Amino acid sequence: MEVHAQLLTESKMFCACPTRFGDLPNTNVCPICLGMPGTLPVPNKKAVEHVIRTALALNCRIAPVAMFYRKNYFYPDLPKGYQISQYGEVHPIGTRGYLEIEVEGERLPVRIRRVHLEEDTGKLFHYLPGESEVDFNRAGAPLMEIVTDFPPDLHSAEAAKEYLVQLRAVLTYLGVCDGKMEEGSLRCEPNISVAPVGSTQLGVKTELKNLNSFRSVVRGIEFEIERQIKILESGGQVVQETRGWNEEGGYSFPMRTKEFEQDYRYFPEPDIVPIQITDEWLESLRATIPELPLQKADRYRKEYGLGATETRILTADIHTATYFEQCVALGIEPKTASNWITVELQARLNETNTDIRHSKLQPAHLADLIDLLRKGVISGRIAKELFDEVFQTGEMPSRIVQARGLVQISDEDALRAAARKVIADNPDVVAKYRAGKTSVLGFLVGQIMRETQGRANPQRASEILREELN
Repeated sequence: MEVHAQLLTESKMFCACPTRFGDLPNTNVCPICLGMPGTLPVPNKKAVEHVIRTALALNCRIAPVAMFYRKNYFYPDLPKGYQISQYGEVHPIGTRGYLEIEVEGERLPVRIRRVHLEEDTGKLFHYLPGESEVDFNRAGAPLMEIVTDFPPDLHSAEAAKEYLVQLRAVLTYLGVCDGKMEEGSLRCEPNISVAPVGSTQLGVKTELKNLNSFRSVVRGIEFEIERQIKILESGGQVVQETRGWNEEGGYSFPMRTKEFEQDYRYFPEPDIVPIQITDEWLESLRATIPELPLQKADRYRKEYGLGATETRILTADIHTATYFEQCVALGIEPKTASNWITVELQARLNETNTDIRHSKLQPAHLADLIDLLRKGVISGRIAKELFDEVFQTGEMPSRIVQARGLVQISDEDALRAAARKVIADNPDVVAKYRAGKTSVLGFLVGQIMRETQGRANPQRASEILREELN
């Protein structure tokens, strides 16, 4: 699996042009990133540090000297005609690491072959047959490539997806990449091959280019496995090639015959001196690495008694984990906080396509809501209605309760009056209850809740209803 992550820096890899996404085409460019003759690249130190920190988090060996190379090939979105990248097993910033993932409840180390730094290409837009346009805003942006080792440790589409989910989480925790696959800042290219059961040799591989969603990864890999098996079973041969993916149609298609290493004619970049990574620099960066997703998940299970599904959702990205920890810091019981976040909040964030950082319902709102519920001021039904309103408005729950008179009814006389009315209005259901069908009690309690517009204390209402029925 090859993963390309666009690094979170203010400027490009070898020049001072901004890296903003969504600006007008070809406005964030200069003679350096446009490959004009006579220009000289100057490496972005922050980008180098981002890659070092990632390599450390992925348990890699860090090269004492990192070098850049020229990778020669022609694409219309690469104005220099070559890409400044890293090469080999000695000079990439990180090599021989691993990332642990969870597959079917088991921890699996996925070996990392290398973590290296390069510059991104521009972006092509294909409009009509034979007509394309290019936006060079992305050309020269700092790009980190993470490549898994060979022979592969990933043997299914689901394992590949889990690897990407965990890797994306690590990158966002480190703050080196925003992980926005839909914007192209995280792109992955699975290399897929099949072989007969029992074979000691892997089959010919194909590469799926620039997949930008977990769904595309799973569908693309499964399609390509099936396609290759059909070719081999019919007596054909799989061709080593790069293939595109049509998400709407659910199929891959050939783009070009896969290049071999010698086709790129690598040689050391003559305009950039080797970068020495000293022990002091390394240790200063190691000290900035936070608690990573699997470590955090293990702590949540041990410290808070949370289950695997809960911890997976809470630790999937750093912002959700931060939100949860702020809730706990405000005194919300961890299991309660987890339930509200992973069920109610996540559902509304998904429905509205909202980032948790931009949610109007913040930890202080949730703490206020849960406090009202715990003290019996509001019922569970009112709490969920309040949750929706707070999510939309950002108003504090206690203010809404006070302004709209939503305080839970626990007064015995009021509840008894409501119970008697419900009994009088539902003689058939009451008859069934008195005939021994006690399961209808839930319906009658629901009618009391309806009668009181959800404000009745459900437990007390149920007790009083039983008394009146008996």
